[in-house]
Amino acid sequence: MPLQNRVDPFGSIHAVADRGAMMGNRGGRIHDPATKTLNRRFASRRWICCVCEFRGRHREVMGQHYTELFFLDEVTAFAAGHRPCAECQRADFMRFTDAWRAVIGVKSRRIADAMDVVLHDERCVSGQGAIAISREDAVRLPDGSMIAVGNNAYGLKNGAALGWSFDGYAKPAKLTELDGELLLLTPPCIVKAFECGYRANWHPSAEQ
Repeated sequence: MPLQNRVDPFGSIHAVADRGAMMGNRGGRIHDPATKTLNRRFASRRWICCVCEFRGRHREVMGQHYTELFFLDEVTAFAAGHRPCAECQRADFMRFTDAWRAVIGVKSRRIADAMDVVLHDERCVSGQGAIAISREDAVRLPDGSMIAVGNNAYGLKNGAALGWSFDGYAKPAKLTELDGELLLLTPPCIVKAFECGYRANWHPSAEQ
């Protein structure tokens, strides 16, 4: 029986067998160690995205400590409102904070705390929710942004929309082929970081 620890671009957590390429957490333990079931959506504002292997460390998944969550890729983690870990993703964290400082203007030395405050207000799960956008606005979104039509999520890359699933991305489609209201899933502050040059990592299935 799969554990409920796989995150979709909307920020919801599901029980799916495949873990994906990235790991992360939501600031602590959000599960009951005895039953290994979730009892809340997040523990704090510190939602991070990590690599699955780091310095040979091994953990019991959903043990006594923080709740390990898994994502298809970094693009998915960003859409759900997570940011790079300052330890295992140090280089990406520094690139992300450089982009953040350039577009948000935060000068605080405790940059991670400042980012987490803004992100918490913009995530679909904890903040303002998905934002309705026009197709004209969608065309201008940078690569790595994720949008939705109904319950279907799409990653934007090279001007096309790639249908998202827990297993990977579908073949690219034109934005004009998407029928219905478009919603922006990726928090606007992360979209701005993309606009400033940060490049999120994609699952191999996106290389089509």
